[in-house]
Amino acid sequence: MLNIELNGRVPSDVAEIQRLATVNYGHYTSMQVRGRAVRGLALHLARLSDGNEEFFDYRMGIDDEQRLLGLIRHALGTETDASVRVGFVAPLARGAAPDVLISVSDPVDDTAGRPLHVRTDHYQRDWPAQKNAATMGSMYAVRRARLAGYDDALFVGPDNRISEGTTWNVAFYDGDRVIWPEAPMLKGVTMVLLQLALTMNGTPWSIRPVDAVELPLMTGAATVNSICPAQPVAGIDGVPFPATDKLVSLLRDAGESIPFDDL
Repeated sequence: MLNIELNGRVPSDVAEIQRLATVNYGHYTSMQVRGRAVRGLALHLARLSDGNEEFFDYRMGIDDEQRLLGLIRHALGTETDASVRVGFVAPLARGAAPDVLISVSDPVDDTAGRPLHVRTDHYQRDWPAQKNAATMGSMYAVRRARLAGYDDALFVGPDNRISEGTTWNVAFYDGDRVIWPEAPMLKGVTMVLLQLALTMNGTPWSIRPVDAVELPLMTGAATVNSICPAQPVAGIDGVPFPATDKLVSLLRDAGESIPFDDL
């Protein structure tokens, strides 16, 4: 399936299509819809509201949220399971509210793939706290990693602190607790939900700065995003993680306990 709607209709005007294709300014959130429900819906809406305030000086109210939910349902049509990207893009008229761009595609299986081999990259996304449209740097980091024989890239800041992956947060395990890096980065919806779920089931976890030199001290690592809450990482820069299966088990158990919110 594939559907793209701008403010509730399929864009057909040449000027609209030209704007969407050439003006790379905006922000978005991505979610997996199952049974017309989403995990962490309130967090997705809060992310979009924060992005609108940051990039468009526009704060969403309750009516805006209800309109947005209606647009998501409209774009889904009769589909119950799907991958949905909800974005806000620059409007044609100066000073107008940002336009809503929603794309719907096939749902993605959340089953973890083979363990990843990841390469660190000294890079930080523009506006790291926002899920924004400036993605070329991240994609270029993936390309560099693959040319070097790795699967993906993990960002390290100028202070050598680990932050996030190209399209995911990272979790570590030290044998006793789950560790989440503290650094300028996106607070992923799935990451926040997992932290809450870990607290609820009594699993120890903490957020703290993680220097790249600490990698050999970690026993497990996993990537976390809305597609897969616990994708195992076999190694980073050649440093192996023998207890990744334990970490993945903790994260997956926590993820399965997170409820869905009806759209």
